[in-house]
Amino acid sequence: MRIIFASLLCLASVLFPAFGSAEDQPVVVELFTSQGCSSCPPADAHLHRLAKQPNVIALALHVDYWDYIGWKDSFANPDFTERQRAYAQAQNERMIYTPQFMINGMENFMGNRREDMDGVIRKYQTMGAALSLSMQRFGSSVDITLSDALYYGPYDVHLVTVSPNNTVDILTGENASKVINYANVVTEWRTLGMWNGDWITSFQTGTLGPGKHAVLVQFQGYGEIIGSAWIN
Repeated sequence: MRIIFASLLCLASVLFPAFGSAEDQPVVVELFTSQGCSSCPPADAHLHRLAKQPNVIALALHVDYWDYIGWKDSFANPDFTERQRAYAQAQNERMIYTPQFMINGMENFMGNRREDMDGVIRKYQTMGAALSLSMQRFGSSVDITLSDALYYGPYDVHLVTVSPNNTVDILTGENASKVINYANVVTEWRTLGMWNGDWITSFQTGTLGPGKHAVLVQFQGYGEIIGSAWIN
């Protein structure tokens, strides 16, 4: 049955070529940040630089726990605060803070350790792909096909939507009177499903709205992100 299914998949790829094949997936950099955090603007600027690299998926996740100090972050989402807390629990960290970078779901850095973080990004960029990920568009929807994982899962398959370029005039709070540019602000985070890693499996995005979209494949329990790609 698996051989038959694989043959049909190959035939489908001939009839409908995949447009997003990714043998070497980019490194995922998550930045937990806030418009109300005075130490965040240098990290936000660094994420801008990372976002220009083709082999990096840079994501700005704005948290809400600084909103009380005089300025409510217009991008803040409590779900991103919970994601940061879940990472802290998974990695036995005692506290959460901003700015914090998370690399491929595995290694976290304070915002002022940008050179150390860049070295880790380069390390991940030298690693081979841990799975095969391809994509195929059908109108306004995309099919994502996963196969050939090096390790069994389970994995969560995430669809992330970002707003690539954003400028905010901050009027009050710790960053009062500053105009800050934010790259790849996450506007939606949706889980498409679960994959065991031991079978060719496809996931459908459904209709994709405005913004830029990425797919991430992450070990359940906020573990390593082993595969990722922008949806073009």
